[in-house]
Amino acid sequence: MVKKCDISGTGVMSGNNVSHANNRSRRRFMPNLQVVSLFSEALNKIFRLKICSKTLRSIEHNGGLDSYLESARADELTPEAQKIKKSVEKKKGVSAKSEAPKKKVVKNKSARVTKVAAKKASK
Repeated sequence: MVKKCDISGTGVMSGNNVSHANNRSRRRFMPNLQVVSLFSEALNKIFRLKICSKTLRSIEHNGGLDSYLESARADELTPEAQKIKKSVEKKKGVSAKSEAPKKKVVKNKSARVTKVAAKKASK
């Protein structure tokens, strides 16, 4: 059984037990894994995942599985979580495009040119 988080990939770490006499013996630090069912609002589906408690707190803090996956970078996620993220983005992208078109933003170049000219003139 793999002791690894299904979303963040947090796994077993190794280190030392250090006694009062500073004797060192090797040990393993296990992640606090919990089996939870998380609901994706975009996909309208429940995912049963084995995740560590730190990741669960992050998901709750971000407001759910969908928003957590949106805010997380792809290189921070496991391949399974990347697949879920991709399907959520695909589903939300389709619904966002159908709701409202995006407006084009035109940058004001003339204001920037005048600021640069004023700086040069003051020198």
